[in-house]
Order: sequence, then structure tokens, then C-alpha cells
Amino acid sequence: MSSISRRHLVLAATTAAAAAAAPRIVFAQTAAPATAFTVPPLTYPTTAFEPHIDAKTMEIHHDKHHQAYVTNLNNFAKDNPQIAEKPIVDVLANLTNVPESIRTGVRNNMGGHANHTMFWQIMGPNGGKPDGEVLAAIERDLGGMEKFQTDFNAAGGRVFGSGWVFVTVAKDGKLAIETRPNQDNPIMDGKRALLGNDVWEHAYYLTYQNRRPDYLKAWWNTVNWKTVGERYAAAKAGTLGV
Repeated sequence: MSSISRRHLVLAATTAAAAAAAPRIVFAQTAAPATAFTVPPLTYPTTAFEPHIDAKTMEIHHDKHHQAYVTNLNNFAKDNPQIAEKPIVDVLANLTNVPESIRTGVRNNMGGHANHTMFWQIMGPNGGKPDGEVLAAIERDLGGMEKFQTDFNAAGGRVFGSGWVFVTVAKDGKLAIETRPNQDNPIMDGKRALLGNDVWEHAYYLTYQNRRPDYLKAWWNTVNWKTVGERYAAAKAGTLGV
């Protein structure tokens, strides 16, 4: 073997040994997964609420509008993974802890994600009627079902532009009708939503156009009172999420 070949072998062996002995550098994964937030699937077909809410509206509302909020959140989380590391209720209740550069975007999009997650959950075909503790609370705090629905619809009709009408529930179980603009959520004020109705035009325009009051009245045919009762129990137990 030539001296040049021997030198090449020695050099290669020395380089390999040095590489094996060198400390391994591991780069931390700082970005959140691309799917840190996801749109929950509907538990009923998009046709479930016709004629009160048409299937096309349900499809666009769930698959396009809600998805847009989630997509935006995941884009924020790529560079700010901390917003995906905590429960949504913690982030929304402490928005001042979110970096100022993304705070408005997180408020709007995480609020929209929370609102819509609740919205799909408290709706369902054959939703029955309120009973038990939640019915007792409606009678005690909101004047009974007829007055409650009338007041709720009136509040929803008064929302200027886009927003939501909610029934909020306090830790002691007390109910109140409240509205929020845009995609704000009661969690931002230290409260919880028992139920809520979306009065953005995208929730009703294909069927009702500018007739929001008609939509508000028809929407009661979609409420799943069993789920609302479960949310009420969870709120009193301190375990209700979004």
C-alpha cells in the first residue's frame, strides 16, 4: 500500500473517532405541531336541522368558518407554542399574558374556536326539553322558559353587527343573559357560557337573509337540552370547559 493510501486511511479513522467522541447537539423543537388546534367533528349530519338551519349553511359554517379560526390559531402557534400548551380556558382568561403582537389575533380566533366548539355541542336533533336543575335555574333566574326565550331573542336581535348572545352561568349556578361582540367569549370575563347562539350573518344568511329575528326563533328547535343540562352540572362542579 502506498504512503498516500496509508495517510488517507489514518485521516479517515481519526475523523470518525473524533465525530464519535464529539458531543451530540440536539436542537429543541420550539414550534407547536401544525394541528395543535382542530375543529371537532359534528356528531350529527348537516341536514339534521332542516328546515330551521339548512344543510349548506351548516356545512359552510362548520367546515369553512370554524376551520378558518383554527387554521389561524395553528399559524400563531408555530412561533408562539405557549398558546397551545395551556388549556383554552386559561389562555382566554389571561389574554394579557399573550404577546401583544398576536393578542388581538388570538382573542378573535381562539374566541371563535371556543364559541363554535360550544355551539356545535349544545345543538342536536331531537333535543328534548329542559328539566331538572337547569329548568329550575331558568325559572328562578330568567322568569321561566317563555320569558327566557323572548328575552334571549331580543338580546340577540340587539347585537349590532356580528356577535353572540349567551346564557352565562356563575359558579353558584346563577344564570344571566349576556351578549358579546365579534368572537368574544364569557371566559374572557371570568364567566362561563351555558349555551349561546351565533348571530353573525354566516350562521343564518342563506335561509333568513336579513331576518335575524326569524332565525333566533327557529334556532330553539336545534337546542340539545340534555347536553345543556350536563353543562350546567359541570359549571356548578367547576369542571365546565369551553
